[in-house]
Order: sequence, then C-alpha cells, then structure tokens
Amino acid sequence: MNAPGRELFAEVALHDIPKLLTLQDRNTHSPTYGCFDRNYWHYRTADFPCGMSQEFVWPLALAAAVDLPQNPYRGNEVICQYVRAGILFAVRNGHPDGSCDDYFLNERALGATAFSLLACAEAYKLIGMQSDEALEFFQRRARWLSHRHETGDLSNHQALVALCLDVVGRLCKIDIFSVARDECLGRLLSSQTSEGWFPEYGGFDAGYDTLTLSCLARLHQTAPSAQLEKAIRSSVALLSNFVHPDGSFGGEYGSRNTYNFFPHGFELAGRWLAEALTVNDRFLLGLSEGRAPCYSDDRIIGHHLWNYLLAARDFVTNRPGSTASPSNRIELEQAGIIVDRRQATDLYLALRKGGVFKLFRDRRLVLSDTGISLHLRNGKTAVAHLMDNYEHDVQVDRISVRGEMGWAKQKQMTPLKLILLRFINLTLGRVAPNFVRAFLQRMLITRKHTAPFRFQRTLEWKIDKWEIVDRIKANSWCDVETAGIAPDQTSIYVAMSRTFQHGQLQPWLDLTEKVRALKDGEPLIVQRSM
Repeated sequence: MNAPGRELFAEVALHDIPKLLTLQDRNTHSPTYGCFDRNYWHYRTADFPCGMSQEFVWPLALAAAVDLPQNPYRGNEVICQYVRAGILFAVRNGHPDGSCDDYFLNERALGATAFSLLACAEAYKLIGMQSDEALEFFQRRARWLSHRHETGDLSNHQALVALCLDVVGRLCKIDIFSVARDECLGRLLSSQTSEGWFPEYGGFDAGYDTLTLSCLARLHQTAPSAQLEKAIRSSVALLSNFVHPDGSFGGEYGSRNTYNFFPHGFELAGRWLAEALTVNDRFLLGLSEGRAPCYSDDRIIGHHLWNYLLAARDFVTNRPGSTASPSNRIELEQAGIIVDRRQATDLYLALRKGGVFKLFRDRRLVLSDTGISLHLRNGKTAVAHLMDNYEHDVQVDRISVRGEMGWAKQKQMTPLKLILLRFINLTLGRVAPNFVRAFLQRMLITRKHTAPFRFQRTLEWKIDKWEIVDRIKANSWCDVETAGIAPDQTSIYVAMSRTFQHGQLQPWLDLTEKVRALKDGEPLIVQRSM
C-alpha cells in the first residue's frame, strides 16, 4: 500500500466536507453565524449549542489548506471564511471560564472543550488567522483544561488535553502550559498497563487507544522523549493485533464497544517504527473494500475527518509492505481479551464481557456474537455481556466463561425527566458540574444490576472449527417474551459506539421457540459449530 493509501484516506474524508458545510450556519447576518449545531440554529430543537460541534472547523481548514488528491476545496477563500466564523462562534459562546457544554446545559464537558480547542487552534494556524480575541480565548480555555480533573477514567481525554496544552503553549508562546502538559502527560503515561493499553473506564478499547496514540505521536513529534517513544512502541505492538483479517477494526469485545480507528498516529510513528505503517496498511485494505464503519453522525463526524486528512497529509510513501498475522494466541489478562489464530481462523473474545466474540475464517467474518439476550414481558432485557465479574477457565483448546446476566440499560428520556434534568443543570449544575456528570455516568454507564439468570459459554476447538455451547439457567421461563443472539448488541451508553459497520449485517439468531418449549428449571442450551 503506497500512494493509493494516501488517496483513500483523503477521498473518504473529503466526501463528507459538504455535510460539515450543511451543518454550519453560513448566513453572515445570522446571530448564530458559524455554529455547526444544526439542531440549535436551524431546527431550534435545542436550547444551547453543542460545543463539540465547533471541532468541524479543523477538517474544513485542512480541506482548504492542504494539497490532497482530488481536493476541490484547496485554496477556497470562502471555506476559510467559514472556518473563521466557526472559531469566533466558539470564542463567543462558551462559558466565561473557557469551558463548553456537550450534551447537557452547564455540563462543562472536558472532552468537548479539548476537542474543540485543539481543532480551533489548529485551524487558526492553517488559515493564517489573526485575532487577539481568539488567542485570548485559546489561553483561557487551556488554563481551564490544565486545572480540570473530570470524573471517569478516560485516557483519550487526557491525551487530548496534553496535546491542547502543547499546541496552545507553542501558538501563544506561554511556557506555563508546557509544565501543565508534562504533568498531564505524566499521569497518562503512568496509567498505561504492562500490556500496552490505556484505560477507558477501567477497560481496554482498541478504538479509543488509537486516538490516544495519535495524540502521543503528535507530542513525540514536537517534544520527543524516551518515555513517549517507549509508550508509543508498546501501544503500536498491542494495537497491531486488532486489525482483523478483513481489515476491520475493534468492535463490541472492547470495553467501549467502538469501531474507532484513528490512523494519523500510525503514520507519524511509522517514520521511525515500520510496524506502525503495517497496521495502517492492513486497515487500508479493509477501507478499500468498504469495511470502514460509518461515522457520519451530526455530533461525532468531525473526529475521524481531521484524523484521516492528517493521515493523508503526512502519509509515508516508503512503506515496508503488509504482513499477515502469525498463528498464535495472545492472552491479555488485564484487559480480559483473547486473540486466538490457528488454521486460517481468527478469534477475538472478551472474557470480561461474557464471551462476546468475533470469528473470522479465510479473511471473512464468519460470526459476530454479543451473547444471549432475553427480553421479558415487563420490558426489561437481560444480557450476558454487561457484568464484569465473570468466572472463566482458559485452556489451549477450550475457553469457558460463566456468571450472572445483567439488566441492560434502556431508559429513555421523557418530558418530565428532561424538565427535572434542566432544573438540576440550572441549579446544582452551575456550581457542581462534576457531581452531575458523575451521577449521569453512574446511571448510564457504570452502575450494573444482576438479572435472575445464570449463563455459561464454552468454546472448544475440535479438529478445524470452534464448537460453541451456550447454557442459560432460570427458575422460570414464563416471563421471557423473546430471546436471541445479535451481532452488535450493547447495553451501556457510549457516544462513539453503535455506529454501522458491514459486519453487523448478520441475522438475529431467534431462540424464542426454544425458550417457549422449556419447562421451569430446564436450561436453555444452544450449540453451534463455526
């Protein structure tokens, strides 16, 4: 994979530039000129603008400023005007302390604040903008980030903050930001596990790890260090195991269920670490065959666009050539993930998620499986992938996971809940946004309740296939309305998850009739050979 890889990264990203322009208010005389939150300025279904959306100035600036293959936006001054408008909207519509909101009023979201600051600062440089107001804003937002400690364990946010402090410090020539950057970076690097991954809510998500790697590679480019190099080498070595045989990446076996892949860090690291280029080349093969996930969501589309455009801009032309993954088994005890490769069969399995797995044979996805799901007549759903305290037994040719099923998180907003949330945002949220954030994280992500069902999943290698046996025990089956197995079912809230990927086009395995035939006390047993 050589120059065509650069063209492919550019093509995929440039395809969505018109969508970014559609999302932006481009009316010069509009009070919301420059805003990218169409729900706020156009549909008027939101009562505050999403601060994360101003991140879209970066891919627009890259499209206007960078010489890319088949780029119709290069040198377009109108695009640059829209970028300036987007930056100034961010300047004038955040909180006085420099922070901004994402999903909730007065949220003061660190992720949205960091993403949009990095994007605005980089876009400012790209288009040659001159604005004292913008520079003062960058410094104010960077100061807020340097003192902010958010609830939850999100390594990608910490990496973004460190990069923001570096970029703003160099742009504004303020040394104090380099001190804050080093402190943030030190905390991040100390959290890297011996297996090479960075925690996301205590677990390993390969997709988010590629974003963390992108930030670290940028930092190493501007301020190289032996410690950063060691961290990057370890991260690349680990992530090289998670480009699937068909070129897809990540999925529901990760702690955050994402299909993220941020390629720019691999291109930067690839200048001195050939293994990193091999990772991108294997992903590009899948991208060329249409196996990339779709991230054309109004809120999250920007992340991948600027990263793809940067990967195209910094594409390394002298590449080592792609290599096939060896036949072996990798057991990540801390992450609770097994990668087993044998006889052209590749298995990716999550022990901490009840045996959720993806199975490939001869470079094709054979089965994506997120465990048995039971929908009850009272509207609740019990799943086998939610709890994280499962027992497991791992042998050479046999893997077994067992434990209690959990209740999926399926609560939706109602008018009353929204009114209550707005009241909390406008009162407690003004003085204690972290408390509100921690409460919502517990409700939507971290708090888990067991369901009255126990399961055991066993995978056993026999001759040349995996035999999969699922067993569910219940005192009574009368309350179960439907049952089955899906390729992509998830049960916690993650903004970057539940995107479409072609591997999800597998039929629902309906087990309802099997359940209805059971007597109370009898186990549900499902056997398959793949």
